[in-house]
Amino acid sequence: MSQLTSSKKSFSAAILNWYDAHARELPWRSRPGEHADPYHVWLSEIMLQQTTVVTVGPYFNKFLTFWPTIHDMADAPLDDILTAWAGLGYYARARNLHKCAITISREFDGKFPKDRDELLSLPGVGPYTAAAISAIAFDRAEVVVDGNIERIISRLYRIDTPLPAAKKEITAFASELTPKSHAGDYAQALMDIGATICTPRTPSCAACPVSRFCAARRVGDMERFPVKAPKKVKPTRRAVVFWLERPDGFVLLRRREEKGLLGGMMEFPSTEWREEEIAVEAAMKRFFSDELQMRADCVTEKSLVRHTFTHFHLELRPVVITVGALDAAVIPRGQWVKPENFSSFALPTLMTKVVRAVVKGQG
Repeated sequence: MSQLTSSKKSFSAAILNWYDAHARELPWRSRPGEHADPYHVWLSEIMLQQTTVVTVGPYFNKFLTFWPTIHDMADAPLDDILTAWAGLGYYARARNLHKCAITISREFDGKFPKDRDELLSLPGVGPYTAAAISAIAFDRAEVVVDGNIERIISRLYRIDTPLPAAKKEITAFASELTPKSHAGDYAQALMDIGATICTPRTPSCAACPVSRFCAARRVGDMERFPVKAPKKVKPTRRAVVFWLERPDGFVLLRRREEKGLLGGMMEFPSTEWREEEIAVEAAMKRFFSDELQMRADCVTEKSLVRHTFTHFHLELRPVVITVGALDAAVIPRGQWVKPENFSSFALPTLMTKVVRAVVKGQG
């Protein structure tokens, strides 16, 4: 048994004492020792996945303004949720947020279950989120391990196993250190320490309340942890995206299928995203009927739009096509929209880049 494991009570006490004095004030967080609102904890945890605290703050406040309770969110149309979410990315989270709200409202009478296993049955709630809600909202002694806590634990024990393979080992050590009471405050304290003190670069070890327990600090190689496996090279996919504009200025948008990347969001029609290049003329022949091609009065290419997703890079070549009177039904799930009204629709960041490339000439 390591010195740290044998002194875990001193460790957790130091963490909690630090939190009492230094806890960050966040819109969704209760004060140390006070009970948190499960709705707020759940909403913030879903938003914070793959997103920073600074980015999430305004979105969290906006959502609470629109939907103060879980029942309000459950009653809202999915499109309203997606529109409010636009810009946060990873849109499956928004779809699952809505599904989860409906489940909680209708099957649990608006009350979140306290048990981790029950929480895991909810749409969009994985092991980390379930543990976080159970610990923070209900003070259950759950082991909460986010990216900040992974970094702290890996430095405390100098864990040489690269991530993501090290997750099981990190969770085991984290479990040994998690106190039986005040687990929510303890988890949030570690998150704060990871965000403000035990940072990826130049950690402020002198300000850390548990630096005396840290093996990496004793050796002086804190920045080496957590060890990460070499990144895989991301492939680049390409497509032609079509800005179809009528003489009256209306532009055609279409809704993506509910499933998959950007599911349920609005987009400008495009060819499939593939690694192979496709010429504009070939893209038009493949995508449009002969009738629509004949109605294309003017075709103009715009600057390339680049965007990066988790697993691949994307390059979109916008093509502005002026068309005469055209039924939106020519494109499945299509509708005509004035550009000044784009903000009223669930338009993802990728598509706002297309707008900039077309309207402002910025790729």
